[in-house]
Amino acid sequence: MNQTGKAYIATLVYTAIIGFSFLFVKIGLTTASPLDTLAHRFTISLLAALIPVALGKIKLSLGRKDLLAILPIALLYPAGFFLFQTFGLAYTTSSAAGIIQACIPVFTLVMAASFLKEHSTLQQKLAILLSTGGVVFIFIMQGVHPAGASLLGSFLILLSSLSSAGYSVLVRRTKGRFSPFELAFVTISFGFIVFNVSALIQHQASGTLSTYFEPLGDSSFLMSVLYLGIAASLGSALLSNYALSVLKASQVSVFINLATVITMVAGVLFLDEKLFYYDLIGAAVIIAGVVFTQIRLFPAAPEVRRSLLQ
Repeated sequence: MNQTGKAYIATLVYTAIIGFSFLFVKIGLTTASPLDTLAHRFTISLLAALIPVALGKIKLSLGRKDLLAILPIALLYPAGFFLFQTFGLAYTTSSAAGIIQACIPVFTLVMAASFLKEHSTLQQKLAILLSTGGVVFIFIMQGVHPAGASLLGSFLILLSSLSSAGYSVLVRRTKGRFSPFELAFVTISFGFIVFNVSALIQHQASGTLSTYFEPLGDSSFLMSVLYLGIAASLGSALLSNYALSVLKASQVSVFINLATVITMVAGVLFLDEKLFYYDLIGAAVIIAGVVFTQIRLFPAAPEVRRSLLQ
């Protein structure tokens, strides 16, 4: 199998992991606060990343300049993405946030064209809009409640979405300079510091510092952060970093919308949630958009001319 095929497989596995991660986030949040969940998640993720390094299976040779080059990536994701998302959701509804975050592939397309000079065909642009429209359709049909949203909340979710798009573009820009593991290790380490410090400050302010590790005693919470830390943080970072080293940023980012479909399936299978007709319509539109982004539906102009001359 060539590199492109491996990159698509990595992207599909990454998408599946992200799709199921929402299920485990829901489980984790029944026991701990969002910041505590993020802190424990990235603690476990860093511990998992340290194992192959400690065993000598993977060697890290990153200098000061390398760390400074990766720092902007880590500031965008995981730090910016999750912090803006966490506080944004406190001021807006999940449905309104879902619609804004469905635009991440569109933001990525614009940023990739501006900063990476990545060009996409009209078909790819329309397919990305089609996939985004499928997600927006689902959330609108589920019901968007403007009364529960605010300008501040929407703005923070927008910053979260732009952080995700910017991350994809910056990772793509460093293609060949760092390995997927080096990028993942530094960004996870940064997330570990940011979220643990933030959670500890919150506990100190509320006088609950002694309860910081209590959630880890709950088996369901421990299961959720093990999945989120090892699979959703470390695993997805490795897979997405590899995919972005081969495929265009816009090609990878559109798969984010496919995670919405997987999340719906996970809800039906494990949370007894129901699927409605609009969910199925939206899922079909999302899948069609993702597929049409990756394949050439119509031949290029020179090929058309050649076929007409024959």
